[in-house]
Amino acid sequence: MAGADLRGAAKESARWDWELMPLEGVGPLCFGMCITEVTAALPGMIELRRFQASPYSETVGVEFGIGPAEPAVYAYFIDGQLFCVAVDAARGPQVTLWGRELTACPPADFEDFLLHAHRCEVVQVSYGPRANPGVNELGLVVRVQEVAGGLVTRPVMVGRAWAARCTDDWEGCIPECEWVGRMWPLPGESTVWPPPGHTTQWGDWLPPF
Repeated sequence: MAGADLRGAAKESARWDWELMPLEGVGPLCFGMCITEVTAALPGMIELRRFQASPYSETVGVEFGIGPAEPAVYAYFIDGQLFCVAVDAARGPQVTLWGRELTACPPADFEDFLLHAHRCEVVQVSYGPRANPGVNELGLVVRVQEVAGGLVTRPVMVGRAWAARCTDDWEGCIPECEWVGRMWPLPGESTVWPPPGHTTQWGDWLPPF
C-alpha cells in the first residue's frame, strides 16, 4: 500500500507522461539536441539555472522547473549536445518504458522488475561501484531521491553515443552531480555519497544539489 501511495502522489504532481525511447530520447527530448532546442521542446517549463555538472569536465547542466524552486528535469550537455536527462522524482514527468513506470517507484519494487527482466534475458542489469542499478544497453541508470513520502526512484538516461558503461559511476559519462546524495538502499551500507568523513578530490567544485 505504501508503494501505491508514493506512486499516486508522484502522478498528481507530474504534469507530463513521457516515454523512454532507449538511446534515442525521452518524451519530447532527443539526444544530440542543443540547449535552444531543448528549451523549445519544454514549453511548460522554465529554465531555473545552469551549472557545472562535473568537477573534471565542462559538462553543462540545465535545470528546468514547473516554477521557481520547483525543479522537474535536468538536461546535461557536452560540446553543446544533449547527452543525459534526469527526471526529478517529486515534480518531474512520469517516464515509462515498455509500459512500466520508472519515476517515483519504491526502489525494491523497481529492482524486482529489473532483475526479473534480467533473469528472462530481456536486459543485462549492471551495478555501479556505488550500487546503483541500470542497463547499459538501454542507456538507463536508476537513482533514488528523498520525497515527502519516502525514498523513490529517479531515472537517469543517456544517448547511444554515451551509453557504453553508463552504469559505471567512476568511468561512465553520467555527470558526477547525479551520483551525489542518497544511495540505492543496501543493508549496512552508507545512505549517502560521499559518506561522512570521506575526502573527495573535487577541488573547488561543489555539487549543485
